[in-house]
Amino acid sequence: MYRPISYLISCCLLFFTMYSSAQPLNKKEVFTRQDTLRGSNGPGRAWWDVWKYDLEITPDFATKTIRGKQQLQFTVHANARNKQLQLDLQVPMKIDSVQGYPVPVKKYRREGNVYFLEFEDSLFRPGEAIDNIPASYSLTIYFSGKPREAVNPPWDGGWIWTKDQRGRPWMTVACQGLGASVWYPCKDYQGDEPDKGASLSITIPDTLVAVGNGRLINKQDNRNGSSTWTWAVTNPINSYNIVPYIGKYVHLSDQYTGENGKALSLDYWVLDYEQEKARKQFDRDVKRMLDAFEYWFGSYPFYEDGYKLVESPHLGMEHQSAIAYGNYFMDGYMGMDLSNSGWGKKWDYIIIHESGHEWFANNITSNDIADMWIHEGFTMYSEVLFIEYHYGRQAADEYLQGIRKDISNDRPLIGPAGVNKEGSDDMYNKGASLIHTIRQLIGNDTLFRHILRGLNQDFRLQTIDSKDLELYFIEKTGIDLQPVFDQYLRTTKIPVLEYRTDGDKLLYRWGNCKPDFNMSVQLSGTTQVWLHPGSNWQTIQLPPGVAIEDYNKNFYITLKKLP
Repeated sequence: MYRPISYLISCCLLFFTMYSSAQPLNKKEVFTRQDTLRGSNGPGRAWWDVWKYDLEITPDFATKTIRGKQQLQFTVHANARNKQLQLDLQVPMKIDSVQGYPVPVKKYRREGNVYFLEFEDSLFRPGEAIDNIPASYSLTIYFSGKPREAVNPPWDGGWIWTKDQRGRPWMTVACQGLGASVWYPCKDYQGDEPDKGASLSITIPDTLVAVGNGRLINKQDNRNGSSTWTWAVTNPINSYNIVPYIGKYVHLSDQYTGENGKALSLDYWVLDYEQEKARKQFDRDVKRMLDAFEYWFGSYPFYEDGYKLVESPHLGMEHQSAIAYGNYFMDGYMGMDLSNSGWGKKWDYIIIHESGHEWFANNITSNDIADMWIHEGFTMYSEVLFIEYHYGRQAADEYLQGIRKDISNDRPLIGPAGVNKEGSDDMYNKGASLIHTIRQLIGNDTLFRHILRGLNQDFRLQTIDSKDLELYFIEKTGIDLQPVFDQYLRTTKIPVLEYRTDGDKLLYRWGNCKPDFNMSVQLSGTTQVWLHPGSNWQTIQLPPGVAIEDYNKNFYITLKKLP
């Protein structure tokens, strides 16, 4: 089987690269107009919303090129009157022609990875929506080119042109961070998902199989040695999640009856020689993943579109209703326990982690990738909750504490807004540690679970900012968590609980913190004691059998004794 890097090199590189499935973070700190155009909801984007994508593509394996057609339906905000629209398509892909309806496109020009379309007349909403459907416009865009080829997917992504073990073509895309506009024209901005979903038609040699997001709508024999497979989702979907998989696939199926009583289709598409291993691995982990996540987060968000795992030539990615799976049917992360606790090798990392993204990333999506900790922190924490559901609270705590060893605290978790820039890689492990710390402060697991389920219900199929989530936790808990969020999300400083002793008295305070940081912390022993440190020294006489060294290790802090 094709591997992006050999297994041995994978083990070595594990500690130097992000080990989840997102793209590499852009390290630069000087931003250009192109960064702003890509990362912000600017004047060429803000006045219109994507209604639906209908994408048709024909890839050519021999030349590594694509030609295609995008039918983009969009709506215009009330009172907006605009003639110029920004459409994203990265070099060297190019638009061959574009048509507008009912208002024609007068001309279009390219500026780097962006096209600006000028219409013959202003586009505006002429009145109230009819039957709750906003007055809409459409673009028909013909495009072609040789898209960027992935260097080390999914971290350094693009189109993947490879072969399976038997020498047959195997193609797909991994483009999170890099952006969907690397291969098709779209509004390449997380804050705008198509309200009515998307369809993807893939024309390929009829010796191969094409798989896409959602459900198979049609398979057409073109009677010229090719066939066209059309897949569609009915729910909103992020542009980077729309992905074709092309190879010698076979189909395995099952179903799951969830907590809402509905039957969820489970579909697995794997290379024909991997059926036995796939069935064994997927049968074991998928349903127990759904048991755990529906308990903690609520119903799987996309019953209408189904749940699907598709074998991929790269490690994995959270493609909505068509998750990329490339963990070689092994337990752990390519056979390794990332926590060194022993609990990380009792389940398939990619199945659990990438499925967690169906709730956090695909159901709830951050508007700006600066807030990607929402996706990755909560999804990393979903691993902890999976372990707790099946193996108990102590096992979950041990796993969570184990993954902290890879936190670098190099940059804040939240990146600069509006320039297509993520925060630190720590958004995974540190993000999960922040959530676990807040759980200790809440001190009520029933309420904590209610909040997680409430997030997925109240923000269902929505895009949000970090502030929306922070305020939600504050409102539902009644605790002023803002200093906690600010400390862990917006600084690199990990709170230090400083202390000294004076006879039988304990003096303590927070160090290495923002001035307003006042998080309480729990001590364990023969009795439980809460300390309420601030920036100034405080004094307490601890009861027998309780020591500050016995602080609850589920709080992500450090301890320092001063002379």
